[in-house]
Amino acid sequence: MRGYLGVDVGSVSTNFVVLDEDLEVRAWVYRRTQGQPIVAVQRGLEELAEKLDESIEVRGVGVTGSARYLTGVIVGADVVKNEITAHAVGAMHVVPEVRTVLEIGGQDSKLILLDDGVVTDFAMNTVCAAGTGSFLDHQAARIGIPIEEFGGHAVRSEKAAQIAGRCSVFAESDMIHKQQMGYSTEDIVYGLCESLVRNFLNNLATGKELSSPIVFQGGVAANDGMKRAFSEALGVDVIVPDYHHVMGAIGSALLGREATIRNGHFSRFKGFEASRIEYVTSSFHCKGCENNCEIVQCEVDGEVLARWGGRCGKWEVDAPAAARTSEPVFAME
Repeated sequence: MRGYLGVDVGSVSTNFVVLDEDLEVRAWVYRRTQGQPIVAVQRGLEELAEKLDESIEVRGVGVTGSARYLTGVIVGADVVKNEITAHAVGAMHVVPEVRTVLEIGGQDSKLILLDDGVVTDFAMNTVCAAGTGSFLDHQAARIGIPIEEFGGHAVRSEKAAQIAGRCSVFAESDMIHKQQMGYSTEDIVYGLCESLVRNFLNNLATGKELSSPIVFQGGVAANDGMKRAFSEALGVDVIVPDYHHVMGAIGSALLGREATIRNGHFSRFKGFEASRIEYVTSSFHCKGCENNCEIVQCEVDGEVLARWGGRCGKWEVDAPAAARTSEPVFAME
């Protein structure tokens, strides 16, 4: 049976999904990146191999995420795409008529608008912690509630505490003030959820029309309080997919399938044995012009497999001869 592998390597989590020929999720892995993307990818491949039976043959690989170029070298990707494309494709796979995608991860958040299956607009927050999952993680620790129980407390709230959402520092100060005033834990927790939603909408959705159906994905979508807060703020019920936490990987798997179909079902996948290869990464700054580009390179046994990061392409390493029948994998988007 043919399978298609998708990998999403972010700053917080590294996610893997294998889709079968019917494009159903056959296996998935969600693990922490912990600042070591190579280790996370290799351990994830090992874990995924244990979950798959031997009848699955990986015939296409797609990669996305902040460490997508490095990951593409390690696994042998057939296509490397940005997170906006991957999350949009994943959402359309679950809800074909989707018009709006809300995605909140540990370190960033995204708003994607679609019309008839085409991305028409998007916005990202990569600088403000108050609009990401790390905001809730930090406040949960401050209150003494495991983040896994956060949503359960939030949905029991009858009247949310009003907490400032523009800045995580001000939000924490406001939360402490509400605790001193005697607000219940449930109302404070739901107030934090509403605060994050306000921050998301103010930073990413101002001036944009968010049309239904609306899909909410990313690790934070597991929080029922966040789903409730978005639904109340937007006045519509938002959809949380079953595999909301690995939607980027699902989209990548679908993109990998499309790439190999175009290339006559040829795949660059290196196999699960790639988890045992020792990779070395390094970087240097090109002094060829005033751009001063930082060039990242990946090596195995002293051989440079790939370089990326330059604007002009002078440092890029050619793809292996066997792979030249298809489009370049590491072309910058």
